[in-house]
Amino acid sequence: MADLDLFGEEPRKGEDDPGPGAPLAARMRPRSRGEFRGQDHLLGEGRAIRAMLDAGKPASMILWGPPGSGKTTLARIIARETNVTFVQISAVSDGIARVRQVISEAEQRVRATGRNTVLFCDEIHRFNKAQQDAFLPHVEAGTVTLIGATTENPSFEVVRPLLSRAPVYVLEPLSPSDVRGILEEALTDPQRGLGGSGVEMEDEALEFLAVAADGDARRALGVLEAAARLAGPGRTIDLGAAREALQHRFATYDKGGEEHFNLISALHKSVRGSDPDGALYWLARMIDGGEDPLYLARRLVRIAVEDIGLADPQALAVTVAARDAYHFLGSPEGDLALAQATVYLATAPKSVRVYEAWSAALRSARDTPGAAVPLHIRNAPTGLMKDLGYGSGYQYDPASAHGVADQRYLPDALEGTRFYEPGRFGFEKTIGERLDWWARHRRGGGSDPGSSGQPG
Repeated sequence: MADLDLFGEEPRKGEDDPGPGAPLAARMRPRSRGEFRGQDHLLGEGRAIRAMLDAGKPASMILWGPPGSGKTTLARIIARETNVTFVQISAVSDGIARVRQVISEAEQRVRATGRNTVLFCDEIHRFNKAQQDAFLPHVEAGTVTLIGATTENPSFEVVRPLLSRAPVYVLEPLSPSDVRGILEEALTDPQRGLGGSGVEMEDEALEFLAVAADGDARRALGVLEAAARLAGPGRTIDLGAAREALQHRFATYDKGGEEHFNLISALHKSVRGSDPDGALYWLARMIDGGEDPLYLARRLVRIAVEDIGLADPQALAVTVAARDAYHFLGSPEGDLALAQATVYLATAPKSVRVYEAWSAALRSARDTPGAAVPLHIRNAPTGLMKDLGYGSGYQYDPASAHGVADQRYLPDALEGTRFYEPGRFGFEKTIGERLDWWARHRRGGGSDPGSSGQPG
């Protein structure tokens, strides 16, 4: 159906009314709240978008979610159920000239018909700052209701003035049960789906595809359509056909975007939490997604010194060896070295005492940059320095009865300060016992010189 007038009061064919030759995902796009699946945290009773729809007044917003979670569909439903015109642009293919044209048409539309406009901007994060700023006066004036959609974190990609005028709503990946419901509707719907073709699907294949879609309804319907072609009219789609249609499921991973930071955080925190299974899973997700394995090796070395430290001094050697092994072997053989190091770190005792001690020592060094080195531990390479007392009174600790002498090593202003306090687990327990033993003997207490000697 063609536009009825200048202002597009009727939807254009291929958008809201796709023909029978359109892809299955386009034909099955939900047209109302009742058909929409998932996102109950936004559309459930008393939730934000549900309340807005019930009031019949659309508001500007940013929809943030993964592909196939329903961002475009939800925007269309908002426009339809609040009785306003829906205009869609894409930051990938449209520029500022198209934005101005849409704004001009919206101004004419509201003057001529009183009908407002929802301007849906797909991939809004692809617009630069100046392009995003161009929306601001028109959103403030109410010329358009802006609904932006993005797969990237809006706090990084959308300008702050726009965020202050358009709240962010987060869409989650669809659950396997939601995806399965969508697939079942597509299989049985005789008008828009495959109901008239006689194609059926084995339950095992249906369940496989519901999970394999990774919460992406568009992907699930695309694979279903391909599987139906493979099976043929009146045939049953089995697990083999579903697998063949799926081919390879690409990882949802962006090495330069938020997902990179989410996954490396998950890996680090799984190791810190002593969960080798979680740590291995996130390591596998990153490697399978195309992350640089040497970046992961560097993070493992960091974990060894930051989260394990002297609770297991061998952790640093293991991670450096894993880095060298990967560098020597490459993928996929070298991936196993990273996996081995990851499991080692996850199952090692944890301690941040060295990390904390270093931070405290660094703060103290910055606070006391002029603190003098005690005379007895200064170097005295000249006669004048010796006459001034440099090195005077220094005791050679290894020659002392217990291997430690009663002398101090910190500046006067920091005397008695302790930066490093060993933990109670792993090798640090031994270190703590050793430090306590030395402290007693520096004060002249403890066992006699002929006793069992130092601990550890």
